[in-house]
Amino acid sequence: MKTRANRPARDVIVENLLQVLLIEAFRSGANPAPTAGLLRGLADIRVGPSLRAMHAAPAHNWTVQSLASEAGLSRSAFFTRFEGVMGMPPMSYLQNWRMTLAKQMLRAGNLSISEISAQTGYGSTFAFSAAFSRYVGCPPARYSKENMLVASG
Repeated sequence: MKTRANRPARDVIVENLLQVLLIEAFRSGANPAPTAGLLRGLADIRVGPSLRAMHAAPAHNWTVQSLASEAGLSRSAFFTRFEGVMGMPPMSYLQNWRMTLAKQMLRAGNLSISEISAQTGYGSTFAFSAAFSRYVGCPPARYSKENMLVASG
């Protein structure tokens, strides 16, 4: 099974997923009403498979149509359901997930920016750097340098 294979960044992905699940568990305990979020998405019979696929293969060239196929829904039905369950559109969630992984990899300092861009689904280092800068507010090299200094100081 692909999700259990020893693939690059698997440990980082699992660690981040567990952190997100823990946060969502704490949040859901405070509010018993079903709210949009990861736990609700993973429990949803249609959205769950697409979420697991994104988490298992963040570098894959996902589209709304390919995620809808994972969910067994039409593109429009999937988009509507995903947004209702998760509180954001599928491609926004995917970008958030990829950026969460990228930040973790940059903090670890084990990989080059080009390796991180490939592992997070970007076709080039330039595309990754531009997306990261828009999302985080600074280029990946600066983020890495600043966060490594914080970790070591």
